[in-house]
Amino acid sequence: MGLRTPLYDLHVALGARIVDFGGWDMPVNYGSQIEEHHAVRRAAGLFDVSHMCVADLHGPHVREFLRALLANDIARLALPGKALYSCMLREDGGIIDDLIAYFLEPTWYRLVVNAGTRDKDLAWMRAQAVTFGVEVRERAELAMIAVQGPTARAQLASLLPPPDAAAALALEVFCGAQIGDWFIARTGYTGEDGFEVTLPAAGANALWTQLNAKGVRSCGLGARDTLRLEAGMNLYGSDMDESTHPLETGLAWTVAFEPADRPFIGRGALESIRGAAGGNRAVGLLLDERAVMRSHQRVATSAGDGLVTSGTFSPTLARSIALARVPAAAAGVGGTVQVDVRGKLLDARIVRPPFVRHGRVLV
Repeated sequence: MGLRTPLYDLHVALGARIVDFGGWDMPVNYGSQIEEHHAVRRAAGLFDVSHMCVADLHGPHVREFLRALLANDIARLALPGKALYSCMLREDGGIIDDLIAYFLEPTWYRLVVNAGTRDKDLAWMRAQAVTFGVEVRERAELAMIAVQGPTARAQLASLLPPPDAAAALALEVFCGAQIGDWFIARTGYTGEDGFEVTLPAAGANALWTQLNAKGVRSCGLGARDTLRLEAGMNLYGSDMDESTHPLETGLAWTVAFEPADRPFIGRGALESIRGAAGGNRAVGLLLDERAVMRSHQRVATSAGDGLVTSGTFSPTLARSIALARVPAAAAGVGGTVQVDVRGKLLDARIVRPPFVRHGRVLV
């Protein structure tokens, strides 16, 4: 038996198919994965993301600590509630994890990190925090529910009293606020608008059930994966890990090299890599033939072999899409490569992700 979120029994009662996901017993779908996917693109769906790790960081030097810990610059967050996406790196530039950081107060920040990397992330952060006198406190008593889709924000706000509903709807993209018992953030992992709600575990079942009653569809990990891949969003452990760095995984935009005097962990390695020729680059792939690209498949290019890091059938495009790493010399948008799908080399076109955002096909 794996770890279970506060919503596990409800998932079972709703007929979810449960699978192991990084040591957690999680719902992969509640019936049709494709219908769940379309529900999020067209209206609203909800996901249990309580397996994610929420950690609150406290101390007078917490901002200084995060400027050293993260590749992106937390100093960009000038107002409480603002959020930042970043990678946390090793000294050699390898990606320990990707995360979202929230500025709550001058001495209080919140990080949300991946479930499968929880233990190593907490150990790494606590080891680095000693020098800065920062406390890293895991908030295991909290649950997290993502409500995503074009009608998601309105559906969630309808459960709140008028002043709180107005406050939630006023949140800007990549901002969060404590509204009553809920920390509501306008973030997500689907390429659609919506909220991620962090709340006391005891209230999770009631929120899920209320949203279901309003027609918001229960969605599992299967739809979450096809949605995030259409949105061109990396998955830790597939598209990036400790053996890769942000400059080859499509995450160069999350590395703040300016100001030049900020000594974040991994900076020296990334500067050396940035100044060197060659290497790999992340690309999107579209397959015209009736087949499905999957992770770990070989990508043959004129400059050498690459690798599919994530691949699936896209319900929105009705064809196979993938993220891949290929030699930089062969990474030009519009070029053609060949993907080894079950022993057959099939032509795929290089595109720039995302494939779909806010319901619009972009490739």
